[in-house]
Amino acid sequence: MIDRAALRRRRSRERAFIYAGRACIFCAAAFLFFLAGSVGMQGWRGFLHSSVRVDVFLDPAVVGEEGEKSALSYRRLVRKALLAEFSDASGRLEKKYVRGIAGGGAGSALREAVQKHSFRIGGTVSVWLPAGAVAESYFKGAADEEALRAQLVPEAHIARLRALAESGRTRTEFNAGFFTRADSRNAETAGIGGALLGSFYTLLLTFAVSFPLGVSAALYLEMFAPRGRRWRRWLDLAEININNLAAVPSVIFGLLGLAVFLNIFNMPRSSPLVGGLVLSLMTLPTVIISSRAALKGVPPSLLSAAMSLGATRMQGVFHHVLPAAMPGVLTGAIIGMAQALGETAPLLMIGMVAFIADAPSGLADAATALPVQIFLWADSPERGFGERTAAAVLVLLGFLIAMNAAAVLLRRKMEVKW
Repeated sequence: MIDRAALRRRRSRERAFIYAGRACIFCAAAFLFFLAGSVGMQGWRGFLHSSVRVDVFLDPAVVGEEGEKSALSYRRLVRKALLAEFSDASGRLEKKYVRGIAGGGAGSALREAVQKHSFRIGGTVSVWLPAGAVAESYFKGAADEEALRAQLVPEAHIARLRALAESGRTRTEFNAGFFTRADSRNAETAGIGGALLGSFYTLLLTFAVSFPLGVSAALYLEMFAPRGRRWRRWLDLAEININNLAAVPSVIFGLLGLAVFLNIFNMPRSSPLVGGLVLSLMTLPTVIISSRAALKGVPPSLLSAAMSLGATRMQGVFHHVLPAAMPGVLTGAIIGMAQALGETAPLLMIGMVAFIADAPSGLADAATALPVQIFLWADSPERGFGERTAAAVLVLLGFLIAMNAAAVLLRRKMEVKW
């Protein structure tokens, strides 16, 4: 006889479990959207930059008869032009804000404009120069007049910024230089181009080292290692160590790289060469574990059929088993690379936290990585780096999502149903 009460209880528990699973998925998605939304609301303005048009007299006594002086000399001309235009500024504080209408990179921008357009030294030119942090936040809409007053910006200076915006002497455009320029002390000229190139070199070396070593180790452990009783304990020990290495905190690998690669082998500090080797050690257990799981998913009958037709064990493994397991192998490798892309602690330990103003041209050059660049900007007290930090976080999240999506699509497209 059917116990209908027990059946109802079982069905109610099943429905409760289904609803709980849906609630968990909803909470995870809500947290993800909240994170992306909060970073996006702050960081989308980091992809924009504002400029202000300034009339500058190219004084040959300051920049030289041929305009050969440094950007610092041109910066003096910009500040002199701003103070002359807003001569009503009185007091040290107001003059400081007036000089800050053009950012710290205005001198370099003016010097480049003079060299590019061959402006006549001794004449007055009208050029677009990058706005300073306070002016840029106002021109881009990141801070309105009430926000500037809350930051104790003088009322007279707010009126000057309003007049510049209403007169059409300001413009806000997409900041393409954010993706091409390297780091800078000035927020308006800082970019992630050097960090992207450093991350590319680092991940390239990481993949070149961890993928062949990891797949080779997985092939040996799963397909060629002796299975006798005498070897069983050594295989168990190797498997335990691989699983333990996958759970070791990443900062430990950084300490290992500091002790071995830098102190013993004297490799160049802050270079993608050392960073790639350290991240290879960290990624290697993930590649081995995922590759072994993919190899276990291939039916043993495939290898047996190949060997029954005359193939050797190595031929059967490399011609049949490994191609069949390649979707899982590549998926694990991509996930491991995505994990390495977001790591910061190992790179900090080997000195990639240094300020690097030039993009690296090779594996041995000093460089930084995108997560480290975010760490440096987040620790900066200047107002303009806040938007740049959030924008760099969006770029990093975009790369991570793209890599994980590629792993999922690759697995779905290449996997074989047995």
